[in-house]
Amino acid sequence: MANRIFTAAILGCGSRGGETYGRLFARMPDKFKIVSICDTNPVKLEKYGKIYGVPAENLFSDDDSFFRQKRADLLVVATQDADHVWQAVEGLKLGYDLLLEKPVSASREECLRLLETQKKYGGKVLVCHVLRYAPSFRRAFDLLREGAIGRLVAIQAIEQVAYWHQAHSYVRGNWRRTEDTTPMILAKCCHDLDLLQWYANSPCESVSSVGGLTFFNAENAPEGSAARCSDCSLKDTCPYSAYRLYIERWKKYGSPENGWPFNVLTPEIPLTEELLRKAVETGPYGRCVFRCDNDAVDHQLTQITFRNGVKATLTMTAFTANGGRIIKFCGTEGEILLDEERDVLDLKKFGEEAQPQKEFLHVQDQFGHGGGDYGLVCELYEVLSGRAKPETSLEASVESHLMGIAAEKSRLAGGGLVKVHA
Repeated sequence: MANRIFTAAILGCGSRGGETYGRLFARMPDKFKIVSICDTNPVKLEKYGKIYGVPAENLFSDDDSFFRQKRADLLVVATQDADHVWQAVEGLKLGYDLLLEKPVSASREECLRLLETQKKYGGKVLVCHVLRYAPSFRRAFDLLREGAIGRLVAIQAIEQVAYWHQAHSYVRGNWRRTEDTTPMILAKCCHDLDLLQWYANSPCESVSSVGGLTFFNAENAPEGSAARCSDCSLKDTCPYSAYRLYIERWKKYGSPENGWPFNVLTPEIPLTEELLRKAVETGPYGRCVFRCDNDAVDHQLTQITFRNGVKATLTMTAFTANGGRIIKFCGTEGEILLDEERDVLDLKKFGEEAQPQKEFLHVQDQFGHGGGDYGLVCELYEVLSGRAKPETSLEASVESHLMGIAAEKSRLAGGGLVKVHA
């Protein structure tokens, strides 16, 4: 019996909906067919409609028209964070199965309401915690379950945001203001919280968290700087200069016709220096990082206690040269080190030489997140086909969201201990 081809409707054509999941679906024509797209940006709507061959009558620029009827088997919700829950609720009511971008919500009540809605209507929901599907992170999980380091006692995790990524997404970009999106602990660290809960294999007992916005504000603006990089005397030397981050880096990477983060500045492709310069000189990504309307924190430290006694620490920092997570697992019989930046995954049993797990670092399809994006979409097909249960189900995802919500509550209160399920 031939495999079924599932139809997909994409709600939100940004870096995830349009570029990541859309292009992965298009590369699997024997499994998925994109039949409808909704986006409020007419340029993006036309662009991705042409790329994926969606007829004009199935392109929608407003939610009301799009949600008048069910348009596919699968709904991809890849809009801004604040819209995820209500759109997911509408999708479930119409009978869709969902691929839901994270974070789901910064509201405990909304997370639980969505879970109840899923139980009522029965749709399958796969939340996009893509790192669970990346080979290196999954290998660490398997080693822990195999007892390779004895009983897990503690986890030390560092989320290296990277200075340029902080500037791009959380100072100039869509996730800069918590009232418009979600707090940094969820907007950026929902991956990390999900991994920690997955690794600990236990509900969370309590968290405490401290952090703040210490650097990306007006009081730290260099002397002689301007409101926009195009007018600034420091545009050739400032590490946060939009010219350096977008034009020089674009050239350094071979002037790609289409690639993140450069394609965030303009929906037009192929990318050109002229298009990027225009975006820098007139758009939001050309603003001085010290004169934006941002309030997202640039560092946050969180301590976590799980119900089974495992302890974890999570340090999120913008102040790193490069990105990549570093996670150290401490057990009664050894340790595991996972270092994305240095491309290292080592098992170190006490009294023995380190055992590099090199075969789990390099995967054939590195589409994104170390192969996690590709792995997620493969898992999605198996879930829709009824051959697998979702690893990152909505129920599993809610636990880590409650951890993040409690962590932000603690941070705002000065770092006191907060019970997650109180």
